[in-house]
Amino acid sequence: MSESIRERLKASLEAGTAADSLIANYMLINLNTLPFENAATLAEKIGVGEVTIGRFCRKLGYRHFKDLKKDLGESIGDQPWLVGDRLKEFTEQSNQGDASAKILEKEIAALVHIHEFTRKPEWTRAARRLANANRIFVVGFQTERGLAQYFANQMQYLRDGVFLVDTSSGNFQEIFLADHADSALVMFEARKYSNLAMLLARKAKELNVPITLFTDPYCHWCRGVASETFNVPTELGTFWDSTAMMGVLGNLLLNEVVNQIGPSVEERMNSISALYNHFTGHVK
Repeated sequence: MSESIRERLKASLEAGTAADSLIANYMLINLNTLPFENAATLAEKIGVGEVTIGRFCRKLGYRHFKDLKKDLGESIGDQPWLVGDRLKEFTEQSNQGDASAKILEKEIAALVHIHEFTRKPEWTRAARRLANANRIFVVGFQTERGLAQYFANQMQYLRDGVFLVDTSSGNFQEIFLADHADSALVMFEARKYSNLAMLLARKAKELNVPITLFTDPYCHWCRGVASETFNVPTELGTFWDSTAMMGVLGNLLLNEVVNQIGPSVEERMNSISALYNHFTGHVK
């Protein structure tokens, strides 16, 4: 992937207009999926005019958006990562307008994107905190509540002191009224964003509770609030924005937490299994 594009986008993020910053932020987060966009689709997703996209590209030194895509070079290119005859067949279906093929193409690009998170310093930092903090609070809002519950339940197998936050109380006293000096917060949220999510994040920031946020590429209120923000691709060509990749990324983070905790995980999981067999048992 062209580092020059990254540097130009970062510069525009800091020194450009509000529209420039919006476009630059989206492009930086979604570099791997840009080959599948055109100026019109990109403008629609970001919420600006197609002319604004063209003007922004010219500011970066490109003739138009197509020229910028060409310079992306060998990121994931214009083809998904499949091989041989399957690649040929898949590409033909996509070119013929097969909706399922186009969705798969975007899902592959999204998978590549989220696996890149695992190489970043903030990834290890988040995993280390979730392995070692005294208490972990996990919360999701609206349709992302299920993602939060899954993540919290899995974390509870790995270590104690993990709590799924009940948003119905509306006060988050379990986080803020107890000793939160060595606590951490994991949040799952996607647009349209709940006001409750933003207020919770800001209060946690105010009280120095570190936040790991799983969200979509459009979250505008999280900059400077979360300790780590993982912007997951959600525009995959389906009727609803898909948050499935948040679940995939959550599993990857859980795997890294296991690595951080070490061998004691096995002992804990065996103990939990023994308790389950005593009280409930599995189908035989």
